[in-house]
Amino acid sequence: MPSYIAGPIKITNVSSDATVNFGDTLQIAPKSSSRSLAGAGGGNTGDFLQTNTFISFTNTLDPDTADSNIKSKG
Repeated sequence: MPSYIAGPIKITNVSSDATVNFGDTLQIAPKSSSRSLAGAGGGNTGDFLQTNTFISFTNTLDPDTADSNIKSKG
């Protein structure tokens, strides 16, 4: 199906490995993966945000050896 966008679009930053898609898509497959650790409200983006976080704990313990099944080149 074609896409119809009825409102404004604001894209502030698209890195070299990001995906921005409008309209029909058969398959989107990631080429890499990463992990970021942030507390409550740490990843919020947008205009006019208000967050109220009184207690936040972030568990950074990760006993896994691999977090995704994406093959690396090389």
